[in-house]
Amino acid sequence: MVLVRKPGTGWDDAWARCVALAPEAFRDDRVLNLWAGGWQPDGRPLPATSPVDGSPIAGAPRLDHATAHRAVRACLDQHRAWRHVPLEERRARVAATLDALTEHRELLALLLVWEIGKPWRLAQADVDRAIDGVRWYVDGIGPMLAGRTPLDGPVSNIASWNYPMSVLVHAVLVQALAGNAVVAKTPTDGGVACLTLACALAAREGLPVTLLSGSGRELSEALVRAPEIGCVSFVGGRDTGAAVATAVTDLGKRHVLEQEGLNTWGLWNFTDWAAFTAVVPKLFDYGKQRCTAYPRFVVQRELFDEFLTAYLPAVRRLRVGHPLAVADPADPLPELDFGPLINAAKAKDLTDQVAEAVDRGAVPLHRGSPADARFLPGQDTSSYVHPVTLLNPPPSSPLHHAEPFGPVDTIVLVDTEAELLAAMNASNGALVATLSTDDEATFARLAPQIRAFKVGHGTPRSRGDRDELFGGFGASWRGAFVGGELLVRAVTRGPAGERLPGNFPEYQLMP
Repeated sequence: MVLVRKPGTGWDDAWARCVALAPEAFRDDRVLNLWAGGWQPDGRPLPATSPVDGSPIAGAPRLDHATAHRAVRACLDQHRAWRHVPLEERRARVAATLDALTEHRELLALLLVWEIGKPWRLAQADVDRAIDGVRWYVDGIGPMLAGRTPLDGPVSNIASWNYPMSVLVHAVLVQALAGNAVVAKTPTDGGVACLTLACALAAREGLPVTLLSGSGRELSEALVRAPEIGCVSFVGGRDTGAAVATAVTDLGKRHVLEQEGLNTWGLWNFTDWAAFTAVVPKLFDYGKQRCTAYPRFVVQRELFDEFLTAYLPAVRRLRVGHPLAVADPADPLPELDFGPLINAAKAKDLTDQVAEAVDRGAVPLHRGSPADARFLPGQDTSSYVHPVTLLNPPPSSPLHHAEPFGPVDTIVLVDTEAELLAAMNASNGALVATLSTDDEATFARLAPQIRAFKVGHGTPRSRGDRDELFGGFGASWRGAFVGGELLVRAVTRGPAGERLPGNFPEYQLMP
């Protein structure tokens, strides 16, 4: 079967629609930065390619640190005006922004396909989660703000590339709704066009949004250390997060730092294998490029044969390929579990890690084949990694203790409950974990000893929406917890002496 790209879904098609819809933000060959209330043709655009097929797409126009500082100072002026705008007007403007995002949801999703490689279903879900999540705040923000005021300065947002809408745009709109001006940095690895379009729609409704592009090294002084910034919100890896944590702690800034951790799934005295088989493909959504992905299974040794019987058929059915490839132009876009990784460099790095782990003693239990994937004839596939499952990665391998951020599962066998807990707590804190066990009492006894903010009983946990809280333990989180009312509290000031729920150097307070 020869596949073709579905007509009307090309990058050129998406770009032409962006230029027609928001000419203030999109030029013929580049996107602009948004600051001081207008779109600025500054910054040096760098070349970029799509992970989908290696073809050229729009690159981010990178600013220097001096321009970033001017943008942050201008954002403070916006903040001082916006914080006095009545709540009902803020609600109306954010609601109008959500209406505009809804109107153009398919274009936003198509940009996500090309820029970060999300399959169509997941790209639409990312857009929808942002819209639906912020609508929940628009409807219920009143009581959340009772007795609270905006911060003294704008909120700075630095987020990873994997969820531009449901994480970054969602946070920006809620922060603005709460009375703050906001500045956001486009992720280095992708999402600039999608974020530019979303911010163009927000700026048209009068929201005080600043959108800047640049390297972390160039912009961190302005986006993290600048005295104008009232709060830093960060989502990303531990190495970069540690540097941000040091800076905000030294300066005494309000902060929300979500970092990676090795999320684990334990199986102990468990028999419901049909339920487990059904959930395995869902754990591979977006190639496990999620902060709440489960790349590690910790399995009771005497269950290992039953685990493999349940796990392997499910992982062999995973659907991988070009997100826009169809057999007939009239066909709907394919239902895939994942497409490419974010770029070819990440794909090579992960492939090398797998090879090194096997060379040092890991046992390969499953390797997906390119022959089973859906690709266009002759397309570049250098950003694709097919599913891999390894037994007992060696302690010297990064796959033993760190999140791979790709479709690689590792399995560790244990014989005692103490070993189970030690293996599930391998990364000094995680965002989520799951324990599958038939006995409620066993779960109730072991779950509190698992160092994850959310622990599921036989079901996966996620970041959550609306009123569901989110945070992390250990090195996976620094600063205020978020979700529901806590997100609003994190970016507003309450009574004197208030201690926000969160993981801080001086205290840890659970909600």
